[in-house]
Amino acid sequence: IRHLRERVPNSDKAVWSVHCHNDLGMAVANSLAAVQVGGARQIECTINGLGERAGNASLEEVVMALKVRHDRFKLTTTVDSTQLTRISRLVSKVTGMSVQPNKAIVGANAFAHEAGIHQDGMLKNQETYEIMRPETVGASQSLLVLGKHSGRAAFANRLAPTRAIRSGISLASVGYALPGSVLAVSIMLASS
Repeated sequence: IRHLRERVPNSDKAVWSVHCHNDLGMAVANSLAAVQVGGARQIECTINGLGERAGNASLEEVVMALKVRHDRFKLTTTVDSTQLTRISRLVSKVTGMSVQPNKAIVGANAFAHEAGIHQDGMLKNQETYEIMRPETVGASQSLLVLGKHSGRAAFANRLAPTRAIRSGISLASVGYALPGSVLAVSIMLASS
């Protein structure tokens, strides 16, 4: 883009646009490079990166990269980022093309944490593992998913005394030893 802008007469009178395909998983990166280095001021992109073959640059990823890294790009869009999750789900429903759970920005796991070290970091300071808040993209909240990779911090948080306490199960009785803590859990059971 820079090469063309330097050599095409009257190029300063045009809005340079990029349209990148995602064959190597670099459509967003190449689009952002065209903006930052090449001087492009329009990116042709699609919701959820839908497109022919491997797809196109993902609108939600481009928008949030420009927003989160405004210090680097110094550019804005008129896209309301709080609608990204909603429109992603709508496009998925209409097209019948599911969004992969680990998709950046709008995937079901984009703000979910199961690893103990992530959960502990999130409980101490959410910016440790999330460079944007879920609300900025229209997601409801971050999730600490209890699973085989969870640690003491998330487990203790889930069983915190501020939650409903009924059955009197201590952490030690289920294999966790937290100094000075006896927490309880209430389990709702349903027929299967």
